[in-house]
Amino acid sequence: MPVAIHPTAVVDTSAELGEHVKIGAYAVIGPEVVVGDGCEIGSAAQLQGPTTLGPRNRIFPHACIGLDPQDLKYQGERTTLEIGAGNTFREFCTVNRGTGLGGGSSTIGDENLLMAYTHVAHDCHVGNRTILTNAATLAGHVLVGDHAAIGAFSAVQQFCRVGQHAYIGGYSIITKDALPYMKIVGAKPACIGVNRIGLLRKGLNEDRVKVIESAVRILLRSGLNTTQALERLKREFGANADVLPLIEFIESSEVGVITALPGRRRTRGNGG
Repeated sequence: MPVAIHPTAVVDTSAELGEHVKIGAYAVIGPEVVVGDGCEIGSAAQLQGPTTLGPRNRIFPHACIGLDPQDLKYQGERTTLEIGAGNTFREFCTVNRGTGLGGGSSTIGDENLLMAYTHVAHDCHVGNRTILTNAATLAGHVLVGDHAAIGAFSAVQQFCRVGQHAYIGGYSIITKDALPYMKIVGAKPACIGVNRIGLLRKGLNEDRVKVIESAVRILLRSGLNTTQALERLKREFGANADVLPLIEFIESSEVGVITALPGRRRTRGNGG
């Protein structure tokens, strides 16, 4: 099947289109854009380069992919956006290229779902099979691990990380690194437990989930400080393939990690 380009679409002569690409009405494909096989570009979507899309990506109407970063330090230097395969970018989603001072590129892996009005800022690096729910926002230099989910209207502050399999509840404000495997919720974010359902859905068995829960209890509820807890995790779990990423994530943190627990709810008494 040849490339299908609507007569009203604008495609720069330097753009490279793979096989079976579909481009909708009034879409704009700018210079230095590479669109992989089987991609669908919706009506009035905009792609600007240098941007590379792998195969089977779907860009919904009015999404803006690969435009200049929203950073006052950006001075027009050549920077890139690299997108893997099988991603979905819903309506009015925006994804910016990198900046020269931030490494020069933004990247998005494979099979991610970015819902309507989500924003991925400059120099962000998003892994594989993540979900950004409606209006979730990543500031610059944010890293998101594989299988993470970020709830609606949540914001992740610049230079923070969201660990693999983490679940960020809606309307949360993430100002430190969000631990792998955890459910984290709130404007003053707190850890409300292991993302058990998410882990089971992603194929981890019950035994693996229980090991992760044991490690998290030591980290958050043992009364040990973070250094002491990490030493205990290393002693008790060694190089366990699920616990090791948690240890390494904490040890590599540059902005600190979210370890707060929910406050006790005030209950009504019968008087007094």
